[in-house]
Amino acid sequence: MPWLMSAIYDRFMAASEEACLGQWRRDLLLDLSGDVLEVGAGTGVNLPHYPPAVTRLVLSEPDVTMARKLEARLQIAPRAGAEIAIADAETLPFADASFDAVVATLLLCSVASPAQALAEMRRVLRPGGAFVFLEHVGAPEGTSRRAWQGRIEPMWKHVAGNCHLTRQTQEAIAASGLLVGDVQQASMRRALPFLRPTVRGVARNPG
Repeated sequence: MPWLMSAIYDRFMAASEEACLGQWRRDLLLDLSGDVLEVGAGTGVNLPHYPPAVTRLVLSEPDVTMARKLEARLQIAPRAGAEIAIADAETLPFADASFDAVVATLLLCSVASPAQALAEMRRVLRPGGAFVFLEHVGAPEGTSRRAWQGRIEPMWKHVAGNCHLTRQTQEAIAASGLLVGDVQQASMRRALPFLRPTVRGVARNPG
């Protein structure tokens, strides 16, 4: 239900943005520069956190209802060098090695094929470029939280834009061939319990 997600997303996430996500986003994006692609830009919550050193910012979003919110945010707070592209993560319409950095935040839980999306993001990333990620993930196997995530996931996917609760995203990033550096695992404060496990960090494209 894309229209519903676009209508409630910012309000649904507001408490966690204030408690932790906003700071995590600022810290992750602080050192980016040059040409940057954000995949699944949603309503544009990352926009205030991109530093001036980012001279070209392509905001890719597959859902037109989300993209309208993104466009409205840019109209309120214009940013030089920013552009919107309607595109799926699995079929990015950009040439190989087009970007110095690729950003994905709270994205890989909901794409149809994480492996294909990661392959595309690596393809458009220049050698040595940074893949910046912030994702909620499955809790450790054998825990009660993981069991509850598994029970809730079939229903949750249908009401939350294909959001999967049990994906092992850190492992998927490593399997894509990106070189994962320091990863921080933390609980997303003031979120629903089954959404709280998160990973965030930076991986590099070895070329």
